[in-house]
Amino acid sequence: MKPNSVARVWSRICNCRLESRSCRDVLAEFLGTLILTLIGDSVLASLTASRLGYFGIAAGPLASAGKFKWAKVLPYIAAQYLGAFAAAGLIFLLYQDALYKVDGGMRVVYGPNATASVFSCFPAPEVRTLTCLLDQVVSTAVLLVSICAIVDPKNMAVLKGHQPLLIGFAVAACMYAFSYNCGNPLNPARDLAPRIFTAMAGWGCDVFSIRGYNWFWVPVVGPHVGGVVGVWIYKFAVENHWATDAAAVVGKTPEEEHDYEGKRRLLRQDTHHIEADIAS
Repeated sequence: MKPNSVARVWSRICNCRLESRSCRDVLAEFLGTLILTLIGDSVLASLTASRLGYFGIAAGPLASAGKFKWAKVLPYIAAQYLGAFAAAGLIFLLYQDALYKVDGGMRVVYGPNATASVFSCFPAPEVRTLTCLLDQVVSTAVLLVSICAIVDPKNMAVLKGHQPLLIGFAVAACMYAFSYNCGNPLNPARDLAPRIFTAMAGWGCDVFSIRGYNWFWVPVVGPHVGGVVGVWIYKFAVENHWATDAAAVVGKTPEEEHDYEGKRRLLRQDTHHIEADIAS
C-alpha cells in the first residue's frame, strides 16, 4: 500500500465519528462500564494474588435505572453487560499468572484458594440469602437516592463537571459501607457478565450452583429492585415537592408568589387611577 493511501486510511480512522446520538451514548456506556469493572476487578485480583484478603467490592452503579426513555434502556443495559464481559476478559488475560499462583490452575470458586471472587460477588458463609437480597435492595436504593440528589438541578444545583466526582464518592461510600454480606455488586451487569465469563473460562457451572443455584440471581434482582425503589423514594420524598413555576427560581413558595403577583396588580391599578386623576 502506498504511503498516501496509508495516510488517508489512518486519517479516516482518527476522524471516525458516530453521527447517531444514541450510538454515541451506548458506546460511552460500554466504555464506562468496561473501565469501572476493569479497575474494580484489578483491585480484587491484586488483593487475591497477594493474599491480603478479599473485600468483595464491585464498582459501577445501576446507571440505567430510573428516568431513561424506554427506547434507550435496552441498548444501555446491553452496553453495560458487554462492557463488563469485555473487562472480565481483560482481567483474565492480565492476571492469569497470578490466578494460577493462587488456585494452581484448578479454578476454585469457593474457599481459601478461590479465584472466582475476583470476577463476581459471593455471599459470606454465615449470611442468609434473604439477608443478602435485602442488603442489595437497600444499598442500591441508597446509592440511587444519592445520585438523584446530586443530578437534580432543583436540589443542590451541582455543576455538571462536579457531578461525576460526587457520584464517585457516593459509590465508594456505598461499596465500603455495604460490602460485608455479599460484596455489594450494585450493578447487575458488573456481576452477571463476569460470572458468565468465568463459567466459560474454566470455573464451570460452579459459579452459578453456589447454594443450590439459590444465589446467582441475588446480585441481579436485588440491584434492579433497589434502583427502582431508590428513584421512586427520591421522587416521592423530594422531587415532587419542588415548585414548578418561576417561584422556585427566586426562592418563593407558590403561595408567596401568588400573593406577590396580587400586590403587583393592585399597585398597577392604583398607578392607573392616579395617572387618570392627574390627566383629568
